[in-house]
Amino acid sequence: MNKYWKIFTNGLMKENPLLVIMIGLCSSLAVTTSVFNGLGMGAAMTFVLVMSEIIISLFRKLIPDSIRIPVFIIVIATFVTIVDLLMQAFLPSLSESMGVFIPLIVVNCIIMGRVESFAFKRSVGESALDALGMGLGYLWVLTVISIIRELFGSGTFFGIEVIPEAYTIGFFKAAPGGFFVFGLLIAVTAAIRTVTAKKASSKTITEGAN
Repeated sequence: MNKYWKIFTNGLMKENPLLVIMIGLCSSLAVTTSVFNGLGMGAAMTFVLVMSEIIISLFRKLIPDSIRIPVFIIVIATFVTIVDLLMQAFLPSLSESMGVFIPLIVVNCIIMGRVESFAFKRSVGESALDALGMGLGYLWVLTVISIIRELFGSGTFFGIEVIPEAYTIGFFKAAPGGFFVFGLLIAVTAAIRTVTAKKASSKTITEGAN
């Protein structure tokens, strides 16, 4: 049970795809101008990642190594198409605001990397947990960035005015604002990991002395 919990929680912080591994950044920073967009992108990525890892892991022994990359792309593209069509049908405003970034999930480094390095080598259960952890790790980072950028850049939260327009900071709506917020999150994450590592080291030393 501990092994499965570790696989699931890895993507949430220790190997967070955005804050630690730092892949798939372009679309992440481009769509985080509103919470609605951030949640939509995060949910879409999580769905595609989970389904792709499950399918690849399920058929991994039947996929020839020489054509694995084209097979990965076909599987990922299938689920991206499903997400894209569902958004167009039920969330047209979200689909329009996302633009080309939903189709570009097909070549997102996060999904391709996890499928290649994890799902193609591990069981279905482990792959599903890995994908869910990575997807939720991606989702929470996008949500936090989106909340900060929308709140301070537009003065709204889910489109509802919270801060008067006169007190908003346009910097947060622009691309540099996205990099700034993202940089702050990386710094906070690094600080937390350093403190955690020091505590673990001190505990080990103390237990060794006893």
